[in-house]
Amino acid sequence: MDPKTTIEKLRILLPHWLEHNRRHEAEFRQWAASARTEGSESLAALLNMAAANMAATGELLKKAGTEVGGPGEDHHHPHHHEHEP
Repeated sequence: MDPKTTIEKLRILLPHWLEHNRRHEAEFRQWAASARTEGSESLAALLNMAAANMAATGELLKKAGTEVGGPGEDHHHPHHHEHEP
């Protein structure tokens, strides 16, 4: 049996990373909203900037997934963890 190539491994990893990234982006936005309700606008702004950066990272991960010919962005893995505020 041949070992997997880097491209084959990335076809598996990129969808997982994309989904994981999306969860963290949403999580950052939830925490930002919580911080805002408690009066910490500067903290909320920083968390929202982090979420925006995660969204930009997600776009790059999607492009990388296309580059390796992996499954579409609707491909999901049974990975779950949440850190709800």
